[in-house]
Amino acid sequence: MPFAKLTDFRLFYESDGAGEPLILISGFASGAWNWFRQTEDLAKNFRVITFDPRGIGKSRARGESDLKNLSMQTFIEDVLGLLDFLEIEKAHILGASFGGFVAQEFALQFPERLNRLILACTTAGGKHHVKPSIEVLRSFAPDANLSTGEHIRRFLRPAFTDEFNRRHADEVERICRMRETNEVAEAVYFAQLHSAFNLDLENKIGAIRTETLVLTGDKDLVVPMQNSLNLADKLPKSTLKIIENGSHLFFIENADEFNSIVRDFLRKF
Repeated sequence: MPFAKLTDFRLFYESDGAGEPLILISGFASGAWNWFRQTEDLAKNFRVITFDPRGIGKSRARGESDLKNLSMQTFIEDVLGLLDFLEIEKAHILGASFGGFVAQEFALQFPERLNRLILACTTAGGKHHVKPSIEVLRSFAPDANLSTGEHIRRFLRPAFTDEFNRRHADEVERICRMRETNEVAEAVYFAQLHSAFNLDLENKIGAIRTETLVLTGDKDLVVPMQNSLNLADKLPKSTLKIIENGSHLFFIENADEFNSIVRDFLRKF
């Protein structure tokens, strides 16, 4: 298995295809497996790089010191370290949900390493952030009465539309098992949760000058669509695309449409 040797960590990654590099940053408590509907398809045109964030999946911590003092800055610098290890000067970056938080911060801090930016089902936070329902928020909170598998299913199922849950129950269950078999260290879970609840970039992202694609689904219950509209309004060079009947995990549920939009956007420049 390939690992990027960072200053203080070994990060699992996979690289597929050739061409301009495209880094995919996964969402909350997720890793490379999250992109199973993108990797092969997008690798026909790009060098697609996926990875497990530290403490998730194959990027296991060797000791407590690997997961001390985790913050948003840790996740940002791990992306930078991966680029450095792979000797990539500039890359397209696609971040979904929590990965979109990381992608925005990366764009602000390291614009010289960024080619094009894609922000999917995400938000800039701040006072205009539109929260999901209290039921969805509660689904992310740990519950001692639930097993790990039950907790995973409680917060993953609302990330799909009701129709997809009904018609593709076997596929949803397969995705839940994928998440369940890719362990997430408790320290990482809580560090990402803390970073998400304290995100406030809405008055900063106007400084992002790269061409940016903002993608959302009109049935996203986790990060409601209005957050993407807010993003597109604040970003100076944004293109907004709304996927009809798109859930939070629309890159899985509506993968063909999602991939086509991403490919067309990156080929346009």
